[in-house]
Amino acid sequence: MTGTLLMGAVAYDPKAVTIWSGFRAWLTGRGLPFDFVLYSHYERQAEDLADGRLHAAWHSPLAWVRSARLAAARGTALRPLVMRDTDRDLRSVIVVRAGSRHHRAADLKGETVATGAVDSPQATLLPLALLRRHGLRPGEDFRVLRHDTGTGLHGDHIGGERDAARALMSGEAAAACLSDASHLLFTRDGTLPPGATRLLDRTEPYDHCVLAAGHAAAPGLSGELTRLLLSMDCADPAVRRLFDLEGLTAWLPGRTEGYAALSAAVTEAGFYDEHGRITAREYRP
Repeated sequence: MTGTLLMGAVAYDPKAVTIWSGFRAWLTGRGLPFDFVLYSHYERQAEDLADGRLHAAWHSPLAWVRSARLAAARGTALRPLVMRDTDRDLRSVIVVRAGSRHHRAADLKGETVATGAVDSPQATLLPLALLRRHGLRPGEDFRVLRHDTGTGLHGDHIGGERDAARALMSGEAAAACLSDASHLLFTRDGTLPPGATRLLDRTEPYDHCVLAAGHAAAPGLSGELTRLLLSMDCADPAVRRLFDLEGLTAWLPGRTEGYAALSAAVTEAGFYDEHGRITAREYRP
């Protein structure tokens, strides 16, 4: 192997430095020339990957959709390498207050629905797509009360979701869109008192983050990166520390079928066009 594999990641939290510095030390210690660049948002990372300034990138689900479209527009393709075991088969939920008169999604017509940030797959794009399937048009059949915390991070935080949950409990909104995991967390930490909410609807399963290589990555380097990551064992204390920080217990092979619903939602919402250009008027990363 020659050269260094350069990977992009987004600094969604200060711990990103610790996480990827740790992975870099582990990988280089096993002979893989590896380095990383941290970005303030996913959009520049996607563009740099498509233009060959990066070899690989750690993608949010929305970043995967955009990067794949940018690559296709340039006549290239991305190769999914690995994803966390915790990235597979997630769901989002639409919840109402326990005593609400709303019992099905169609009952939200004329109401206010709280969401996360404009670019959150789990707390905005996918739940709103679910409501469209029930015949409700966002902004026409119901008001969207968005909480644009950390735009550009593609929902890689729970600030916007927590604000949506609070809007539900305060009566500002009749329903809130959350990831299933956030809904559970908020009932545990008191943001949503136990028994205070009721599930109205939920999305089909979808996948979250994926590490993917672009056209500039040498197959030998990306193949070795994949092999090493899949070999990591959480029984090793050094590996377990990194896994705990990054929220996984094992790396699994990357897959793409879990992004079909999000890709359709992106198109419906006019968030990116078919070439990966940003077309959402209210989005400023």
